[in-house]
Amino acid sequence: MKFSRTLRVGVCVLLLLRWQLATAQTPNTPMTPLTMQQAVALALRKNPTLLAAQRNLESTRSEEITAGLRQNPVFTLSGADVTLPANNPASPYAYTGDVSRLFERGQKRRWRLDSARAATQVTESQYRDLERQTVLAVKNAFTNLLLAKAALKLADSNLTSYRKTVDLTHVRLEAGAISQTDFDRIDLQLASFESDYENAQVSLVQSSDQLQQLLGLESPRRDFAIVGTLDPPQLSLSLPDLEQKALAARPDYRAAQQSVLVADANVKLADANGTTDPTFDAGYTRSGTYNSVGFYVSIPLRIFDRNQGEKQATRFTAQADRFSEIAARSQVLSDVDQAWAAYLSAQKLAERYNSHYVQEAGNILNNLEFGYRHGSYTLLDYLDALHDDRQTNLDALNANAQVWLSLHQLSDATATEIVP
Repeated sequence: MKFSRTLRVGVCVLLLLRWQLATAQTPNTPMTPLTMQQAVALALRKNPTLLAAQRNLESTRSEEITAGLRQNPVFTLSGADVTLPANNPASPYAYTGDVSRLFERGQKRRWRLDSARAATQVTESQYRDLERQTVLAVKNAFTNLLLAKAALKLADSNLTSYRKTVDLTHVRLEAGAISQTDFDRIDLQLASFESDYENAQVSLVQSSDQLQQLLGLESPRRDFAIVGTLDPPQLSLSLPDLEQKALAARPDYRAAQQSVLVADANVKLADANGTTDPTFDAGYTRSGTYNSVGFYVSIPLRIFDRNQGEKQATRFTAQADRFSEIAARSQVLSDVDQAWAAYLSAQKLAERYNSHYVQEAGNILNNLEFGYRHGSYTLLDYLDALHDDRQTNLDALNANAQVWLSLHQLSDATATEIVP
């Protein structure tokens, strides 16, 4: 009885643990808000495009095995007149076994292996470049989602505040302090605030879905959340340092440099393929009651085909790859210069908004609202100030977001993390 009760308790505990595990794995479990660094790390692990590129890289690396293989020997076994007796003087039976192998000259295996290894390095650099592009896309999507959240918060605050204004104006209308036309004009502006709020909600959903897709989530989740700020960071940067970092770290430039190594290895391989490869053969023959051993050597006479076309083609390809390396270097410096100019411009604009324009627009609105209620300003003055304040705050958010986007672009151009 005691054993049966213990067994039932154990079964209940196991069922409870399984239920808790299933509950913990259910997609309805709220997600923990992600930081930008966590979002980037998740994308590097789960982005399907990167996962596909990883498999392609491993496939390219496998080609090194094929390139390093030596020529297989060939074993040949033959027999003749095997149904005749061994002492038949006219045509005794005979068995022959041969082993032959082609020997490569000109260090073909070495250059073939060098070419395959260099090709793997190029593919790996291309994969790192795809990672760089994915990180940029994730950072931009993350910043756009932060902007959408801030814009929705601003739109909600503006809508709530303006509804209070409409309510207060309606009280003044009932008291006879304003005309019906003035109230209608104020009430009509409510549509703009409601439209801003609805558009901000749609923008938030779209931005969230775009980020989730980059993170490799199979389907969008409405409880997806992130944490971060749009406040521009204070950084000390210089253009020469950024250019040196870019030349040292950009994977696309490294791939261009490695392509030159591939081309050089292919030139040497083409030269090696123009050499003659002899084939050596050794055999054993038993004919009747006699045994014999023999050999022969086969050497192709490369009178006409000495791989001339491939030799010339690989040399032109090597020259083209060197020009491509120069172009890639110029592209790196150009990318850094353009990203740097965009960052300086965005930083100056954000500083002006944060230190001057936002506060100024708020002060103007407060003064005109107070003056309108006391008859010092017209309704049109108040509505213009209201529009200017709303637009200035939204422009400030966009300016801050643009600083972050320019920093992300600068990090992408230098292939380094600019923001610590």
